[in-house]
Amino acid sequence: MNPLKILIILFIAIPVVEIYLLIKVGSVIGAIPTILMIIGTAVLGAALLRMQGISTFKRVQGAMQRGEIPAIEMLEGLILLVSGALLLTPGFFTDAIGFVALVPPMRRAFIVWALKHSNIMQTSQFRQHTYDGTSYKEEDGHIVIEGKYKKGDKE
Repeated sequence: MNPLKILIILFIAIPVVEIYLLIKVGSVIGAIPTILMIIGTAVLGAALLRMQGISTFKRVQGAMQRGEIPAIEMLEGLILLVSGALLLTPGFFTDAIGFVALVPPMRRAFIVWALKHSNIMQTSQFRQHTYDGTSYKEEDGHIVIEGKYKKGDKE
C-alpha cells in the first residue's frame, strides 16, 4: 500500500478513535476526571520519557566510548521522540501507544522487527570478475578492486 495513503488513513482514523474514547470515558467517569486523567498521563509520560531518554543517552555515550556505532540506541532515541509526541497529544489511544514505546523490551523488539523487514539489513549482491589477472567485485553498481600493496624503494 502507498505510504501516503497509510498516512492519510492514520490522520483520519486516530482522531476519530481518540474522540470516541474521550466521549466514552467522559460519559462513564465525567468530564473533569477525564480531563485530569489526560493531564496526569501527559505529566507521568513526560517524567518516564525523561528517565528513558537519559538512560538511552548514557548507552549512546558508552557505545561511542567503546568505539562502537550506537545504531540501536539512536533508533531508540527516535522512538522515544515519537513516544513523547504521542504522550503529549491529548487522548487515551495515543497515550497507550506512547506508554508501550517507553517499555525498553517492547522498543527493542520493535526495532529488531523493523530492521528485519526493511532493506537496511539486507546484504548486497556481489558479482566477481577477473580482468588481466586482477580480481574485482561489482557491489550494487560500484566496483571494488582487490589487490596487494607493497611499498617499494624510490631509487
